[in-house]
Amino acid sequence: MITRVLLILILGQLAGCAVNPATGQSNFVMMSEQQELDLGRRYNQQILKDNPRYADEKLQAYVQQVGERVAKHSHRNQLSYEFTVVDSPDINAFALPGGYIYIHRGLLAYLSSEAELAAVLGHEVGHVTARHSVQQQSQSTAWGLLGQAVAIGTGVGAAADVTSVLGSAFVRGYGRDMELEADGLGAQYLARSGYDPQAMIEVVKVLKNQEDFARDQAAARGEAQSSGGYHGVFDTHPDNDRRLQQVVGPARALATGQQEVNRDAFLKRLDGMPFGDSAETGVRRGQRFYHAGLNFTLAFPAGWSLLNRPDALIGHTADQQAFIAMTLEDNPQKLAPVDLLRQRVGNQRLVAGVELQQAGLKGYSAVLPGNAPKRVAMIEHGARTYLFVAAVRGQTSLESQDAQFLSVIKSFRPMTGAEIKKAQPMRLRMVKVKPGQTLESLAKQSPLPGDALKTLRLLNNLYPSGQPRAGDWLKIVH
Repeated sequence: MITRVLLILILGQLAGCAVNPATGQSNFVMMSEQQELDLGRRYNQQILKDNPRYADEKLQAYVQQVGERVAKHSHRNQLSYEFTVVDSPDINAFALPGGYIYIHRGLLAYLSSEAELAAVLGHEVGHVTARHSVQQQSQSTAWGLLGQAVAIGTGVGAAADVTSVLGSAFVRGYGRDMELEADGLGAQYLARSGYDPQAMIEVVKVLKNQEDFARDQAAARGEAQSSGGYHGVFDTHPDNDRRLQQVVGPARALATGQQEVNRDAFLKRLDGMPFGDSAETGVRRGQRFYHAGLNFTLAFPAGWSLLNRPDALIGHTADQQAFIAMTLEDNPQKLAPVDLLRQRVGNQRLVAGVELQQAGLKGYSAVLPGNAPKRVAMIEHGARTYLFVAAVRGQTSLESQDAQFLSVIKSFRPMTGAEIKKAQPMRLRMVKVKPGQTLESLAKQSPLPGDALKTLRLLNNLYPSGQPRAGDWLKIVH
């Protein structure tokens, strides 16, 4: 009885309903609009640090222009929206509270018109106008506090964990509905701003094809492909899904006059854009990585995957049981590699230390012992110093992977003159299809790794077996 009273009191304190500006419905929220704006501003500063801005200000201005055109016709057009292109090959876009919206360069490459760009941005604006992130955070906070109340009232500490799990599942349960709601809102904003709302469904087709392609490629490699990329889980949201048609359909009634698509103008904006890695973030060629700006290259063992993040370069085995990460380290005191390494590990004991001398570079490597031993190294390259940390997990032993860790560390060196070209990215080019020209013939000339034909079909919304028509503008990779 005491517990029940306590829960009622807690829930009474937590309860907060606000009218959703986009839907007119009452939603449970624990954050004012000013708090939402402050939260978005703080998150935005961190996101900009972790997600490098694509260094093409003309393209940035174009995306901002399209985004503002859509946001102007949204339910929260009083917000100051900021649209940023992230220099990443990932197929992604996301929104922060308060109107900070990001679209990755990798997603731009697969879109085919300005209307489709507007659809992606409109979808993210829909998340902002419907305050989806605020609703999610409010639900998570409420369930977390409720769990604490149960733990206090019952004396069972595990109760907090149980309700936390329930809260997470509850929030995840909103995912599909929120995505559909954002689709419907985005389609409205498209129509009101003069774009064809059908572009929202075209974008879903593009993303569904990406999911299918990734699943097929993973199956061919004998790997499991996790579902649920950008825009939700497409297994339950195909482009012809009845619910999707229902939320996008009403937007067509809002359309007046000519509904713009602007395919050719959009494609011209993409001409010359890096495809995959960029020179600024470093380029992968097979198992070797090149960075022109920092003038280094290193190699990873066959079968390893590579994750290139702004803060670290990470290689890992196919089973993800062994990892090695490389980061750029500050060295204001100009310490020798061995001294800087000891400083970075907090003067913990290092064993099996060895001096490194490779391609004129000085370094030091050792093992950091303990329950989870690690291979560590520090290499000096000109005015910069690089830290390597390698570890294993599960039942894998450091000894079983240490030779491969050392091979990665010892492969680090400056690039040769002949390798400078390899450090340059592949780029998108626009070509007009000639009579009789096929994607098969274009794929044979492409530098794309893997299945070049399927990749070109994905890029041009012709997956899985379409062919272009003579006179069409086509995206190829050069």
